Amino acid sequence: MNDTAFSLAAWSPAVDLLADRIILLTGAANGIGRALADALAAHGAMLVMLDKDVHGLELAYDDIVAAGHPEPALYPMDLAGAGPEDYTSLAATLDSEYGRLDGIIHNAAELGALIPISNFETELWFRILQTDLNAPCLLTMACLGLLNASPDASIIFTSDSVGRHGKAYWGAYGVAKAGLECFMQILADELETNTPVRANSIDPGPVLTGLRRIAYPGEDREHLNMPADVVKPFLFLASAESRGITAQQLSVAGMLGN
Repeated sequence: MNDTAFSLAAWSPAVDLLADRIILLTGAANGIGRALADALAAHGAMLVMLDKDVHGLELAYDDIVAAGHPEPALYPMDLAGAGPEDYTSLAATLDSEYGRLDGIIHNAAELGALIPISNFETELWFRILQTDLNAPCLLTMACLGLLNASPDASIIFTSDSVGRHGKAYWGAYGVAKAGLECFMQILADELETNTPVRANSIDPGPVLTGLRRIAYPGEDREHLNMPADVVKPFLFLASAESRGITAQQLSVAGMLGN
């Protein structure tokens, strides 16, 4: 189904859209993740914010609390070095504290650099796949029980156009995003019947972030979206208003009509 079928051009999220919903957000300290943290909390979500940047997490926490939004929980973790036991421990902590998860937004990503395959360093290849593919897959698998404990759970994978159509020099990052698209579809197909869990991917498009600066250091940034410009589709997918939408490869541009 084309993502224009889910047009949000005239949609305005209610202030309490995400009230009492427990959402785990990765890559929460900077860029799109930081904008998502602010927006999710502003609409009532109880956030668990995961990132390797502890200082960035603390700054985000301070701003959210100062704004009077629900107090988030911080979970420092470097996904590049995390193993299965780390995800099991995370799931156990969430189970002990909350007993369920109403959503996961997989936002954390590492680009590395734009490099021809013939020159790609093996260590960098493994690191990017670990962060961008293995981590969201293993984290999701560890948290499936918590998601099933929710009456309405949403898994959102932040995608990229290079994961939907291969492009020269995007290497491990492009491969990882393509793998996430496939994982999302497998997961959605398996969970569609007799579970409350849905899964979708969304491409934010060109956004002024640190990752974008690495990929396109010399581009004119005047017309790029800012991170706050792309949060509305994520809010929709994280909320009960998107119930029934699953296995979709969406884009911010298509949903917002721009």
